[in-house]
Amino acid sequence: MNQLATLTNSPLPSNKAYAMVQRRAEAAGIKTKIGNHTFRATGITTYLRNGGTLKRAAAIANHASTRTIQLYDRRTD
Repeated sequence: MNQLATLTNSPLPSNKAYAMVQRRAEAAGIKTKIGNHTFRATGITTYLRNGGTLKRAAAIANHASTRTIQLYDRRTD
């Protein structure tokens, strides 16, 4: 079996995830600097724009506080 297709119980280290995002962005021709949290902000913002609540967004993102979620809310950008 291809090692890339194998799931493990080990979390992906953040530096490896960041490198993966950078490779994909470069391959897609994205010039804007993006990182792991770009996807979190996009997901949270989209969820909130579609009627989601801060409380539920915090639970989805595994944050204890809605204050933290507000840092990812890009609805006013």
